[in-house]
Amino acid sequence: MRSRFIPVLVLFSIVGLSLTIAACGKYSISNLRATQAFQTANEQYKKGEYKIAIEEYEHAIKFNPDLGYAYFFLGNCYDNLFKSTKKGDPENDANLTKAVDNYKLAIEKLKGSTDPRGPEIRKLAFEYLISAYGADKLNDIEKAVPIAQELIASEPNEPTNYQALGKLYEENGRYDEAEAMFKKAIEVKPNDPLSYEVLAGYYNRQGNFEKTMEAYEKRATMEPNNPEAWHQMGPYYSEKAMKDLKLPKEVAKKYVMRGLEVEDKALSINPEFWSAMAYKNILLRQQATYEKDPAKQKELLAQADQIRAKSIELQKKQNSEAGGTKKGK
Repeated sequence: MRSRFIPVLVLFSIVGLSLTIAACGKYSISNLRATQAFQTANEQYKKGEYKIAIEEYEHAIKFNPDLGYAYFFLGNCYDNLFKSTKKGDPENDANLTKAVDNYKLAIEKLKGSTDPRGPEIRKLAFEYLISAYGADKLNDIEKAVPIAQELIASEPNEPTNYQALGKLYEENGRYDEAEAMFKKAIEVKPNDPLSYEVLAGYYNRQGNFEKTMEAYEKRATMEPNNPEAWHQMGPYYSEKAMKDLKLPKEVAKKYVMRGLEVEDKALSINPEFWSAMAYKNILLRQQATYEKDPAKQKELLAQADQIRAKSIELQKKQNSEAGGTKKGK
């Protein structure tokens, strides 16, 4: 699920709504006060001063009860105040209840919003509300599912909505339903490579190596010019061959060779991809263990040494350049 902190740019992009409303109408003075309180609350939110921000968001709502954005950020402040390590403490748990109440109010107030940011913040309210019912918080899937279904109904072609519900099902051990939702995300947007990555992650958590790799392979074929998509598979093949002691030798070797293939593919796209080099080094050493010819073993290990040295050199160079860029800024 998403981080509970909202990017600062989102805050600044929605403040203008209150200013526009304040320019006219019977309640313009109240709206101006609401805007001022909202801006002050945003500044405190940015600094992580959630208790102070709560007071200001509540002032904004007092002056403008229809300011849906304020309800959302008010809820998120309470959400951030909740600590999972203190779960069971009444005062701490009350923060989640208040977060849920305000997320629901944000969804209600922002329904039909004509402001460009309205639908985006309303979607966030749905997502954070669903997260609040997750296993590490309120742990109430029965309340979360209808909310997730409402979100899906509002955007039936958005993959992340199905993935949110899939994650809920997974957390509660409803694996068939979880898998169905992750697959549904692909069905509604079959050309989205990230949906295959999410599905692969699910299969990996379930310990299904073959299906994990099928999904990652599909993701790579949909992004043929993305070196990361190919490299992503290399560590999986290497680890499986190395750690699964029950694997027949010929299967383990097949995985090592496929690992080398995907790393070579990544390097053909980006010859200076040091992470791919680092794993190619490991895979070559693994390949050497399957060779009976000492000369061939020596050749593979020499190649691995050469690639390892180059990967270290490139890593240092790229880290140095990145550090120089930061200093330049």
